[in-house]
Amino acid sequence: MPSYGYSLMCELYDPNELLAQAARAEAAGFDFITISDHFHPWLFSHHHSPYAWSVLGALATQTERVELVSLVTCPPIRYHPAIVAQKAATVAVMSDGRFRLGVGAGENLNEHVVGRGWPPVHIRHEMLEEAIEIIRALWGGGYYAHQGKHYRVDDARVFTLPDEPPPIYVAVSGRDSVALAERAGDGMVAIHPRAELTHPFAKAGKPRYGQLALAVDEDERTSQRTSPAASIPTYTRRRSDAGSMPASTGSRSSRSAISIASSSSGSRSCAGALTRLHHHRRHDLPAISPRRGSASRAYASDDELPRVVTG
Repeated sequence: MPSYGYSLMCELYDPNELLAQAARAEAAGFDFITISDHFHPWLFSHHHSPYAWSVLGALATQTERVELVSLVTCPPIRYHPAIVAQKAATVAVMSDGRFRLGVGAGENLNEHVVGRGWPPVHIRHEMLEEAIEIIRALWGGGYYAHQGKHYRVDDARVFTLPDEPPPIYVAVSGRDSVALAERAGDGMVAIHPRAELTHPFAKAGKPRYGQLALAVDEDERTSQRTSPAASIPTYTRRRSDAGSMPASTGSRSSRSAISIASSSSGSRSCAGALTRLHHHRRHDLPAISPRRGSASRAYASDDELPRVVTG
């Protein structure tokens, strides 16, 4: 049974507003909260890009029930995997085991800033798989040394560890990354609505995460015009909802995203909270602040899930 989450878009909002949205998403009944981890926003019209891991630390103490998911962190270039292991373990401890580490091979937009170049995708896949190996080893406790093809670790130890290591979900977009995720991951994050990406994980009973964008406005036509594609669901916000919206500048139009996770092992259902997002003029929007020109990319984790969301 699918569970439903709310996506915090670091490219669109400052960290205090992200925390306010997360509180309202948990109160609305969502099962988990995801957060993007970028150095730069996607577009010049986006005005923010706070450090996601600082926000995750605050979320770990502010929230009580929802799972927290990095969607996704890139351990190969901008971060060293030993540092990712330490900060992920810390958030897992602070959240009492509610954290899940989503990882991917990165994008040049964010990774070039540290001056290490931008390797081709097959090299980045090698780096990601080696990074996951290092992270898991450090979560095992004790001192660890590693001399691999891409990374070196000299007698490192993560002293503060959760009772159970967080699961690692790997972003997939094609055959090679699916194979990597099958080998090294506990589940997957799909970045395109292609069913074939999810089939190996569905058969194995591993979790599958995806994301769908949502356009919001008081006027339905404006909401549809703001939507980056006809396939993006729209929501018409009632004027009476305005008092519950976090303070924000700009126009009324907004885009945000909801996330979906599916696992054959079973999970809590939050269809009611999702319905509140999609039934026009009938329910309050849990947590979105309006800002013109913002956008989020659309994701889907299963051929069944988009029909669940929009229908």
